[in-house]
Amino acid sequence: MDTEAEPTMDITERLVTSVGEEPLDPTLALRTVQGETAGAAVLFTGVVRNHDGGRQVRRLEYSAHPTAAAILREIGEELLAEHPALHGVVARHRVGPLDIGDVALVAAVSSAHRRESFLAGEDLVQRVKKRIPIWKLQVFADGSEEWVNSP
Repeated sequence: MDTEAEPTMDITERLVTSVGEEPLDPTLALRTVQGETAGAAVLFTGVVRNHDGGRQVRRLEYSAHPTAAAILREIGEELLAEHPALHGVVARHRVGPLDIGDVALVAAVSSAHRRESFLAGEDLVQRVKKRIPIWKLQVFADGSEEWVNSP
């Protein structure tokens, strides 16, 4: 299986974000935010499921606006500013065709204590879902298609 390249996190930066077609590795995202000062790390994976609204999904395809990567980075920077206890943040979104079981979003955060990590992790995922200009084409088992989050 092809996996994403090993990211580097500048300790002064504490943030890794990306939007791209390469498969996402949740274990790598978690390792990226962990460190000697992080007593807690929270990992979220958004995985392609085989159903939506009572219909069987065959596959998805994500399309991103050219500003998606910059907005994802902005979300991460906001998160670090608003949650000063955070040690590290990783937010990566995959685009292109995805099969059932593929990871579409990986989000990881770390802090000294679990409460901060849980709160910031939830905040990160909600902001990504609400603001990032990425649209999803669902292809159903009956051959029909549906765009989700499309303007």
